Amino acid sequence: MIVRPQQHWFIRLFVWHGSVLQKIYSRLLLNVALSISVIFFLPWYETLGLKLTIAPFSILGVAIAIFLGFRNSVCYARFNEARTLWGQLAITQRSFLRETKSLLGDNKDQIETFMNLQVAFCHALRLTLRKRPVEETLKKYLSHDDLQWVVKSHAPCNRILLLMGDWLADKRKQGLISDVVWSSLNHHLNDLSAVAGGCERIASTPLPFAYTLILHRTVYLFCIMLPFALVTDLHYMTPFLSVFVSYTFISLDTLAEELEEPFGTEDNDLPLDAICTIIERDLHDMDGSEELPEKLRPNRHYRLS
Repeated sequence: MIVRPQQHWFIRLFVWHGSVLQKIYSRLLLNVALSISVIFFLPWYETLGLKLTIAPFSILGVAIAIFLGFRNSVCYARFNEARTLWGQLAITQRSFLRETKSLLGDNKDQIETFMNLQVAFCHALRLTLRKRPVEETLKKYLSHDDLQWVVKSHAPCNRILLLMGDWLADKRKQGLISDVVWSSLNHHLNDLSAVAGGCERIASTPLPFAYTLILHRTVYLFCIMLPFALVTDLHYMTPFLSVFVSYTFISLDTLAEELEEPFGTEDNDLPLDAICTIIERDLHDMDGSEELPEKLRPNRHYRLS
């Protein structure tokens, strides 16, 4: 995610890092090259007796803008839901540790074990959503036997939830947790499971491919044909107007592709590393630890991973 301080409007016009321009500039250069070629071949083009006018492009441009706006709204809704789920994860983890600590506060070792399970769940969910191996990260928080049991599963988060449930069940058998309190704590496990399920639903359900493909093709065909409609009236101004319109449409198309998958590592995706670190810091702080994990900050390009 790009995290930038507020800037003057004029300076923001020339921002490079964080914009989609760095991904699409080669396509815009091709549009400029095409526009210049159209100007060069204009005399030959006019001898063919073919003439494209602005009228159909005006109508088609409005239609494309409406559909791109709709697609971006849908993609941002996915992004917003994903951020809401991770916010709910942070709330649930804090409440879970607070209630557990109030019951078993005298046994620091057991509380630390349970806290490590909570942190392991967050990192396992992050790595699973990004399709990365979990073993190297989780070995810091789980015992060797538990780690091997977790990494053998195709759903590590579910295995960690089982470990947390077993931990609570063990305290219930020891008489440290009553049935009523156990039921209340079990609700937090269900909440964690709901968060993981919601994130998996977003990650495994993209927008319909045919819908995305239609917009993608229409945008690029529009940008390719636009110089032929502009050149008759604008001549040497054709490249400037053509690249400006192309920048608008191609940028919206590219941004929608990033927002559609909010758990990735693109500039406009969620900073899952930073969120996991914040949760881990909060849990360690609640446990009274003096050494907290270092808070992640944006790099020199204002990118927070």
